[in-house]
Amino acid sequence: MAHLRIKKPYLQLLDKPVLSRTIDAFDRSPIVDAIYVIVGEGDFEVCRSVAIAPYGFQKVADLVSGGETRQDSVFNGLQALPDDTDFVMVHDGVRPFVTDEMIFACLEAADDWGAAVAAVPVKDTIKVANDDGFVVETPKRSQLWAIQTPQVFRKALLVEAHQRARQKQIRVTDDAALVEQLGFKVKLVMGSYRNLKITTPEDLIVAEALLKHHA
Repeated sequence: MAHLRIKKPYLQLLDKPVLSRTIDAFDRSPIVDAIYVIVGEGDFEVCRSVAIAPYGFQKVADLVSGGETRQDSVFNGLQALPDDTDFVMVHDGVRPFVTDEMIFACLEAADDWGAAVAAVPVKDTIKVANDDGFVVETPKRSQLWAIQTPQVFRKALLVEAHQRARQKQIRVTDDAALVEQLGFKVKLVMGSYRNLKITTPEDLIVAEALLKHHA
């Protein structure tokens, strides 16, 4: 009998899928107007039937087809937004512990600066290595932050950043980096060490423990 691997957003986190818990956080937020879920090719039906339909979300406006990379997926999402959108929040579907306070703080900072991201100070000492695996630099830990989501931007700014990246074939790992390359400042907002991204089986165990502890 073939074993079908369940994709991370649809893994069960206690009583509901990871993605459903993430959507719920934004659906409940009074400052969020609409939610656009970026979905992998071929996953539209499972997303609707498993993660959305059973939970009666009020703000899910549309499902948008993702691209080959995260950057492409965000660009597709931007194309789906209404023209009168002022701010856009980009959030990982597998970060279900985002809080309303975090959402509001990021939006408030983006309103002031145009771009803001949730982040936490790095706990470990970080080493920069060369291609041979030898240490070449030890950055000051006090200046290092681990970037999370949500990342919030004025829509026009993020669209410009993505368009420039496509023209110049720039590839980065988060949207803030694209905005930085335009020369704009990105404000760091205190996130939470609980705001973990569920990417490994161990992460799922930790997430279940956090939910049980705070139940």
